[in-house]
Amino acid sequence: MSTTAIGTELQQQLKTFFGFDTFKGRQEDIIRTLLGGSDVFVIMPTGGGKSLCYQLPALISEGTAIVVSPLIALMKNQVDSIRAFGSREGVAHFFNSSLSKGERDKVKEDIVAGITKILYVAPESLTKDENVEFLRSIKISFFAIDEAHCISEWGHDFRPEYRRLRPIIEAIDRVPIIALTATATPKVQMDILKNLGMQDAVVFKDSFNRPNLYYEVRPKRNVVKEIIKFVKQHSGKSGIIYCQSRKKVEELAATLQVNGINAVPYHAGMDAKTRTRNQDMFLMEEVEVIVATIAFGMGIDKPDVRFIIHHDMPKSLESYYQETGRAGRDGGEGICLAFYSYDDILKLMKLLSGKPVAEQEINKLLMTEVVAYAETTTCRRKMLLHYFGENFDEGPCGKTQWCDNCKFPKEKYDAKEPLEMVLRTILVTKEQFKAKHIVDVLVGNFSNTVKQYKHDKLEEFGEGKDEGEIFWDSVIRQALVNDFLVKNIEQYGTLQLSDKGRNFLEKPYSIMFTRERDMSGDADDDGEVVMNQKGGGALDQTLISLLRDLRKKIAKEKNLPPFVIFQDPSLEEMATRYPITMDELKEITGVGEGKAQKFGEAFLDLIRKYVEENEIERPQDMVVRTVANKSGLKVSIIQAVDRKTPLDEMARMKGVEMSEILDELESIVNSGTKLDLNYYVGTVFDDHDIEEIFDILRNSENASLDKVLEEYEDVYSEEELRLARIKFISDLGN
Repeated sequence: MSTTAIGTELQQQLKTFFGFDTFKGRQEDIIRTLLGGSDVFVIMPTGGGKSLCYQLPALISEGTAIVVSPLIALMKNQVDSIRAFGSREGVAHFFNSSLSKGERDKVKEDIVAGITKILYVAPESLTKDENVEFLRSIKISFFAIDEAHCISEWGHDFRPEYRRLRPIIEAIDRVPIIALTATATPKVQMDILKNLGMQDAVVFKDSFNRPNLYYEVRPKRNVVKEIIKFVKQHSGKSGIIYCQSRKKVEELAATLQVNGINAVPYHAGMDAKTRTRNQDMFLMEEVEVIVATIAFGMGIDKPDVRFIIHHDMPKSLESYYQETGRAGRDGGEGICLAFYSYDDILKLMKLLSGKPVAEQEINKLLMTEVVAYAETTTCRRKMLLHYFGENFDEGPCGKTQWCDNCKFPKEKYDAKEPLEMVLRTILVTKEQFKAKHIVDVLVGNFSNTVKQYKHDKLEEFGEGKDEGEIFWDSVIRQALVNDFLVKNIEQYGTLQLSDKGRNFLEKPYSIMFTRERDMSGDADDDGEVVMNQKGGGALDQTLISLLRDLRKKIAKEKNLPPFVIFQDPSLEEMATRYPITMDELKEITGVGEGKAQKFGEAFLDLIRKYVEENEIERPQDMVVRTVANKSGLKVSIIQAVDRKTPLDEMARMKGVEMSEILDELESIVNSGTKLDLNYYVGTVFDDHDIEEIFDILRNSENASLDKVLEEYEDVYSEEELRLARIKFISDLGN
């Protein structure tokens, strides 16, 4: 067929099958090259029209095109899409493990009859001898390897079975191959070409720049509240929220639902029927938001997704780019919001400990790039494009300033003195504590741990109170990123000085850090997120004082330590969010059903009166309804206590340390749930001792264990005394 004839045919078929008058970008050149018999490698961003590059040539070529695709959901979506253009139903099929024998036979009949022009197969299906034999018996027009980055160990979604494709394809038929991906670094591109034996392929590479996407990274604080606020500001728009774990997907979807957001979960652990139903509800716009693991989205052809939220940062920038690329595929608005915590990266790195060394090293390097992107103060778009080997010379995000760093440049300051204070505080506390404890010391918080270790007596205690917790969190995080500090993962993230940090303390020098802005936004008149420089939800010092006085009064009446009524963090949250109903009070951290019913009304009366007298405008957007804690361990512990299972046996059955059981018990009783622990406590303590211990706790300021330990350390272990304190809080406070 001549070039002119091919061109005319292509235009006609494009209009006939897809209803388009013109090709997009370089689609026509790609299709011409493939039809000319050459191998083709296509690197094209999500939304660029990759699928059409193999679908159209398949429809006008003799034989059947074999499309290798990694996900069953992706295959079904693509087949439905082709059939929707009005062709015969058999024109496209998928062939995978989800089909019954009768369905597989029907697919083969349509192929042999010449009806099927496109056959989607999973890479695993190609390894089966019976399938190889069948494919050798038919006319194949070409092979298409979709999501080709799955071939590379350096890719974000490596699939080992993809690396076996070349010899299998050779065994079937040597026909042209087209490999396609939406995201690939130069290293991954080389790996794909080498592994598929396509070094002579014609490469078509589009720009990775998606000018309609806005990139923003926020520190991971109050993340659920921030997500709810953001989604409500963009009500009526479709969005995807990505989480790393299936458990978090379920929890977040449930929380969104009880806060009036139409959302459903999606992850690989759900049964296929529910998963498919939820996906279809999102595609059909019966729900606005889908909360998912990375199992969702690959190949999902929904052009009007308006926002992508990452509850957790992905494991690589390739993953991040591909997942954010699902926003604004129609060229319209696409907001990409990610929440970042360095602790999440450390958790991911710790999960690698059982993997082969080579895999660990690759993944650590990929995660280092994620940290660099999240922490950067430069243009995010420029950094992202540079990662994919593309220069971006349009200045800060072009004329639109379409990333947070360009739109709201961060203030830089000389961090010499703050860094010195952080490093010195870590040293004087013997490098045995996590970031929160160091911040508590610096700002002068009288936390239980600070008092337990007498760190409120240190010279450094309260030295940084003028700056506040957010500032010191930021200094510690930037000290980690700049290698002044390391986190000991094996010791639960305790901070330790690196050699660089020790050298800095010996000879301090100027170093520029960036001042973190308050990322909690409010919507302006157009619904756009506006950064609040002053911050919202500030602690009301007058109210907190009144609440503490009330707590002290009630504690005295009931002969209990104030700590047992409500802990300080609970009062501080009340003085920030101003709850005035019982439902709102139950949403305060540390206030469960039991505490709310037992002590809540007096506090609500005080807050209502205070709000009315002072004409307080309550931050309603900050009142987030939560769902019951679904921690499997918590639920099973409560059930085991009801069954009177000994705690040591409970720990053995669960495969956890006794300290973890006690941690969960403390969390349960601190939230107001009453537990009957007499059956076990009676086997550890005699009645006289437990009465004495209760008296000591009753007369301590925060029901602290310090005096109990002094009195009974030679008689009982610390774990046993913790148990007595748990019983004290449960019996008297709940």
